[in-house]
Amino acid sequence: MGLSSPLLVLFLLSWSGPLQGQQHHLVEYMERRLASLEERLAQCQDQSSRHAAELRDFKNKMLPLLEVAEKEREALRTEADTISGRVDRLEREVDYLETQSPALPCAELDEKVTGGPGTKGKGRRNEKYDMMTDCSYTISQVRSMKILKRFGGPAGLWTKDPLGPAEKIYVLDGTQNDTAFVFPRLRDFTLAMAARKASRVRVPFPWVGTGQLVYGGFLYYARRPPGGPGGGSELENTLQLIKFHLANRTVVDSSVFPAESLIPPYGLTSDTYIDLAADEEGLWAVYATREDDRHLCLAKLDPQTLDTEQQWDTPCPRENAEAAFVICGTLYVVYNTRPASRARIQCSFDVSGTLTPERAALSYFPRRYGAHASLRYNPRERQLYAWDDGYQIVYKLEMRKKEEEV
Repeated sequence: MGLSSPLLVLFLLSWSGPLQGQQHHLVEYMERRLASLEERLAQCQDQSSRHAAELRDFKNKMLPLLEVAEKEREALRTEADTISGRVDRLEREVDYLETQSPALPCAELDEKVTGGPGTKGKGRRNEKYDMMTDCSYTISQVRSMKILKRFGGPAGLWTKDPLGPAEKIYVLDGTQNDTAFVFPRLRDFTLAMAARKASRVRVPFPWVGTGQLVYGGFLYYARRPPGGPGGGSELENTLQLIKFHLANRTVVDSSVFPAESLIPPYGLTSDTYIDLAADEEGLWAVYATREDDRHLCLAKLDPQTLDTEQQWDTPCPRENAEAAFVICGTLYVVYNTRPASRARIQCSFDVSGTLTPERAALSYFPRRYGAHASLRYNPRERQLYAWDDGYQIVYKLEMRKKEEEV
């Protein structure tokens, strides 16, 4: 025991030297790491201080600019409010002037409407029409409008089937196309990605213009047959009417329209040669020919066979006309200018003779300056479905009896 204690002490003293060396190296390493961290922290503080100073300088530069921009915005807002007020006053003055001195009716009867030498002897032409229904209403005014959305190109057609499902929407984009969009309801059409909600119906022959019509589950449209307008053959300026079954997707009937040398009926819509329309009485066609290139013609069609039952030479001019529609057997022609201004119903023609030009209301459309590529009347809703430079618009109509004074 006496010898073991000194040996143990000597052994521990012999190992204490290396341990102290290792601790010294560890302390030096930790000091170097701490110094490096302190240096990085100092760099971060310098960068933060520099960025904060730059941000303060930027803020000091932007504050005056923001104040100037705010003042300019307020000035522009005040100017816009002033201009809006002046436009409203002008609109009220124009409306007042329209009521005090409406546009002159287009009463160029000539000899062709009164049965003079200009009357043709082809079947029933320019004869008084016997109404099949008791519909006796006419337009009092175009009351209001609602812009639904913008879909497609500047020219097209959107409509409902007056004899079909009340909610289904049909959209035919373009003046020469072969695919129609069918939406199950109006809400689906107004969605941002509306085309995804639509089913597509492809017709075997492309349509011409924007005169198509959906009626009783069928799509009626005009096609250009080989040698049609611009074809340079004996079928020059003739068009073929197609009756297409939308459910079966088949052509059930076709007929060459019985009018020679067709020209666009509307002076402001050069792509449409036959404009089909539907009202409480059935199916109609608006057209024009070179024989009288100044006025519109109207035909009553049989929706079953596409036969032409009656035809009329109307006193409504082609010049500056952009669209037309039929209500209770009365043709209403809408006129405009180029460049486009406020559209107006300036000429009407009642095939039954009940509505005289003196009783016809010459109405302006609500405050929108555009050009109608198509107008479709829905007798079930008494509304107009309009295509205005790619915008789809609904006009509500106020009606009155034809016998009532304006």
